[in-house]
Amino acid sequence: MNQHLSPTRTFYSACPHDCPSTCALEVEVSDGRIGRVRGSRANSFTAGIICAKVARYAERANHPDRLTRPLRRMGAKGAGAFAPMGWDEALDEIAHRFREAERRHGPETVWPYYYAGTMGLVMRDGINRLTRAKGYSRFFSSICVNPAWSGFMAGTGKLAGPDPREMAKSDLVVIWGTNPVSTQINVMTHAMRARKERGAKIAVVDVYRSPTMEQADIAVLIRPGTDGALACAVMHVLFRDGLADRAYLAEFADDAAGLEAHLQQRTPEWAAAITGLPAEEIEAFAHAIGRTAKTFIRAGYGFTRSRNGAVAMHAVSCIPTITGAWKHEGGGVFHSNSAIYRWNKTMVEGLDIPTAARELDQSRIGDILTGDPEALLGGPPVSAMLIQNTNPVSIAPDQEKVRRGFARDDLFVAVHEQFMTETAAMADIVLPATMFTEHDDLYQGGGNQYVILGPKLVEPLGECRTNHEVIGALAERLGAAHAGFAMSPRAHVDWMLQAAGRGTVEELEEARFLDVQPDFDTAHYAKGFNWPDGKFRLKPDWAHARYAAPAKFGPYHDMPAWPDHWAVIEEANEDYPFRLVTSPARSFLNSSFTETAGSIARERRPELMLHPEDAASLGVGEGDLLVVASARGEVRLHARLFDGLRRGVVVAESIWPNRAHAGGRGINSLTGADPVAPAGGAALHDNRVRIGKA
Repeated sequence: MNQHLSPTRTFYSACPHDCPSTCALEVEVSDGRIGRVRGSRANSFTAGIICAKVARYAERANHPDRLTRPLRRMGAKGAGAFAPMGWDEALDEIAHRFREAERRHGPETVWPYYYAGTMGLVMRDGINRLTRAKGYSRFFSSICVNPAWSGFMAGTGKLAGPDPREMAKSDLVVIWGTNPVSTQINVMTHAMRARKERGAKIAVVDVYRSPTMEQADIAVLIRPGTDGALACAVMHVLFRDGLADRAYLAEFADDAAGLEAHLQQRTPEWAAAITGLPAEEIEAFAHAIGRTAKTFIRAGYGFTRSRNGAVAMHAVSCIPTITGAWKHEGGGVFHSNSAIYRWNKTMVEGLDIPTAARELDQSRIGDILTGDPEALLGGPPVSAMLIQNTNPVSIAPDQEKVRRGFARDDLFVAVHEQFMTETAAMADIVLPATMFTEHDDLYQGGGNQYVILGPKLVEPLGECRTNHEVIGALAERLGAAHAGFAMSPRAHVDWMLQAAGRGTVEELEEARFLDVQPDFDTAHYAKGFNWPDGKFRLKPDWAHARYAAPAKFGPYHDMPAWPDHWAVIEEANEDYPFRLVTSPARSFLNSSFTETAGSIARERRPELMLHPEDAASLGVGEGDLLVVASARGEVRLHARLFDGLRRGVVVAESIWPNRAHAGGRGINSLTGADPVAPAGGAALHDNRVRIGKA
């Protein structure tokens, strides 16, 4: 009875989501639909292991609620009333509304807005070509990496480090400020291999007993925003107890004597009062690092999403310079390999088109859409938007302002999406978008060293179109000219590969992926760090940070001259006595997968973890509905009593849709959009709140 069905075949691809692993995938296809998804064993970083949510990707790709036709809003913004329309009608209307906005306010009134819903270089970045060709307001990407990258580069001078597969060759793997069991499983693959094959220890530094900390030999539980203090105390012990590699410091660091003098007062007792971690545990952690030559620190993003995040990342990155761990295979610190790829994105992004248009800060979308003159850089209001690959009505900070901004009657919004997200529900026109198996694209691993081709495997569902098609069709209607608009996605991939000296798309198709890891000496800075004198900057020059940003942000003039605990975090006070961290959930990825039944069942409902003793002091029991408030808004969540926290710290995992919360306000109603020094970014894990029963 099933003879009409096509046989199941397996193809290769790459995970498109915003995760440093960028896993190499094997995807089963039958009868024009994807089925099982597995990790590629042939890829030495993926090593056959992928997260459960991507393994269930067919549930998402074949979901009955996927958008399949263009839609026009029929009722009030956000009411969810839409009617189908044709593609030509939709594109014509968008182009007309953009031209009308330009006529009233000039081209900078249009703000194409995007992010990392796909990490494919063609489908993610092509919107910039339209922006530049039309002179629209540019997009300053700030919500995620800026504090981490600016902090790491402040020391090394470059965003690259040891081969992350070297974790398997380490004798101590320190997982600092990230929860890879839930968010980047491949880190655990290589760390566990070190434990199994070498007897290595795993240390985990985090603000709650995460699933990763549950696997640790050394659990380092601290208060949020205090990682810099811990790093300083560790370095104090290294110098004090003769565990610093002074010969390495003399050759490869800028002012070790100055740092040692600065750290004299940064004792374990000093750090204990700040971090909540007992001094004896700080001593033991420091000795484990100092007495293990092959210590590999895997520094995550989580601990940098504080107002002192860049300073904290720099402090952590100093530690292997003190010990000389960089000298060893299986030693050093790794955060991201983004600097090794060296892509030429001229065709994808239209970088050969000169533009003087303003560059608006992604994280401050609430201020921008509510007309803040400073956020608008003194320019015209934003009155028209095209949004791809992101869901700011759920994920952007300072949500009360974001919602007010999107509710404006004079704001025209077109959203190109896969599901009716909360941002799409606020749009005037919604366009259906393809998923990664329905188009060609090129991917790079931020957390590894692979270039991976993601070829088209199945036809788009319904009337879905690619980001590239939509950008090209609008460009034609708007009179925007550039050679990149006429190229196919596959041609863009081929152009980038050849421009980088990495062969052709046909060669990558044959190889499936390319390992572009630099040699040991380059990756370990064995011939010097990426500064003119070759020396690691223990004393960073924050005023001239290397991270590319249109300006300096936040109180950068006040940044400490040396690694330190910079006390600019939103510390608890009498009115707001708790510190809130908004951590990722295992079954969601930002606001993706929040539509799939499997992920929803696993995450259950929006909850707040709080210590049982804190709960008792509030008269709160397990499962009680709570009101959690910051100076920016309030959210309702159910209590989950959890003793894996320091007193006064609470954690809410995941970005549930606003509508999943009682009262319709999501977790980012509590978070702030004030920029992190020196390169901007959102301090999403740095919030003081008060808690009461609903």
